[in-house]
Amino acid sequence: MDSIQHIKNRFGIIGNDPRLNAALDKAQQIAPTDLSVLITGESGVGKEVIPRIIHAYSPRKHGPYIAINCGAIPEGTIDSELFGHEKGAFTGANDARKGYFEVANNGTLFLDEVGELPLGTQTRLLRVLETGEFIRVGSSKTQRTNVRVIAATNIHFARAISQGKFREDLYYRLNAIPIFLPPLRERKGDIHQLFRKFALDFAEKYRMPAARLTDEAVQVLNEYRWPGNVRELKNIAEQISILEENRQVSADTLRSYLPKEGPERLPVFHGETTGADGLSDRDIIFKILFQLREEVNELKARIYGNSSPAQPIQPPTNLLEEHKEEEDIAVEEVEIQPILSESEEDLNIQENSRQLILHALQKHNGKRKAAAEELGISERTLYRKLTSLGLLDEMKRKK
Repeated sequence: MDSIQHIKNRFGIIGNDPRLNAALDKAQQIAPTDLSVLITGESGVGKEVIPRIIHAYSPRKHGPYIAINCGAIPEGTIDSELFGHEKGAFTGANDARKGYFEVANNGTLFLDEVGELPLGTQTRLLRVLETGEFIRVGSSKTQRTNVRVIAATNIHFARAISQGKFREDLYYRLNAIPIFLPPLRERKGDIHQLFRKFALDFAEKYRMPAARLTDEAVQVLNEYRWPGNVRELKNIAEQISILEENRQVSADTLRSYLPKEGPERLPVFHGETTGADGLSDRDIIFKILFQLREEVNELKARIYGNSSPAQPIQPPTNLLEEHKEEEDIAVEEVEIQPILSESEEDLNIQENSRQLILHALQKHNGKRKAAAEELGISERTLYRKLTSLGLLDEMKRKK
């Protein structure tokens, strides 16, 4: 077996955290088997490197390796992508097409964000894992495949299973070998080492001297929570490498590149689910609450000027007409004021999500894309939340 350091050198992995080393060691140990593997950890920790290590050290290393982001494939086409389809199976299916399970035969299939799979697709996936059999969309013919499946996710499975969003039997089938990657904020000794590696890479890429941090800047780097983990650190290193003329980066300069920390910047809370864009329900609520507060304060300032809202001056008629749309928004804000006054501990995540989503939809006349942009989430995540909260059926009945 290769040493841990050899694996790091081969796959460009930086860091000496004991839990990172344990994950790499386990990946190499189980590579010769055909056991399913489930990789867990926050978004941006580098889960995608583990499947490549397993594949490279497995007997399947000369077979195909295919990585799929399940959260990026539309729900209506995910079955076709994974299992293929026959000609005429649905509108636009002009030719028969092989799915990933067929193409990856005798190889490895990496299913990233497996927690985003619809329940129907989960049932099909379970059958493939148990029997090696699948059926193309629009066909009745059973086909076989010999694929090793490695999955990754950042969702909390216990909650997803209890809410009926993920099959318990599929979870146990995928979780034959669990591998966990720790968040960057818990790898304090690796953060500066990673920054230096990224800075050197970008210096070579852009043909310039590498950016270096002062001792005070290194302290700032280590104290930051890194909600986006290694991916965020790499982005910050690239920005500094490109934009800073002074190659010696001070603490103040580094701080100017770090987002202000607040509830909306925290990593996913333990036990909370996320959408394809990595935002939990609590993240979304805090984000919108702050936005709504800013809108209310701005509106009050525009209508009342420097006067106290407790003793408002009657605005002129033309001002009322000019800001009729803003007043309508203000009325809606008053209706959800109890949410703004509640403490974090008393927030009912599901009910508040419902009210905030309804508010955004009403504001944009039911246009999901515009509402999703205001909420700071993807349209796919908004659709998933509408479904889970029962709002999609409610909207259809109203039509």
